[in-house]
Amino acid sequence: MADYPREEVQKAIDALQSTRDRASAWETKWEALADLITEDATYIDPAWGRFKGRNSIRQFLHDSMQGLEDWKLPTDWCSIGGNRVVSKFRNQVPGRRADGTYYEVLGVSVLEYAGDGKSYFEEDIINMVHLYEVLKESGWVPGPNMKVPEKVVR
Repeated sequence: MADYPREEVQKAIDALQSTRDRASAWETKWEALADLITEDATYIDPAWGRFKGRNSIRQFLHDSMQGLEDWKLPTDWCSIGGNRVVSKFRNQVPGRRADGTYYEVLGVSVLEYAGDGKSYFEEDIINMVHLYEVLKESGWVPGPNMKVPEKVVR
């Protein structure tokens, strides 16, 4: 696939980032991100697994964010190389340590742009062992609506 113009990729990433920022502030639903992917997109999450297709990804976004309403997920930076976008974000749990630092775990997202303002692939990479350690350290308790990935339950 030929590379799209950088300006086009940047415009799509700006729209995605704006939607993600609003979702992270709980001003819109996380499912709104599904409007920015192709019908046959693939999304890979370190805890929930692999999802194929816009409707499946929309449901995943809805289910996976339940009970995390007190988290913040700020993005620190994005880098564009052709049709690929890599970004660094933080999973920030409520509260701070005695030294003032946040309880947080870094994540990296790799996205492939498909044209027409949409992506067709995204994979989020997070050290899940570190996340569980930070959750334990922070004393965070999930909200009452939190859903647990089926693969974790089995």
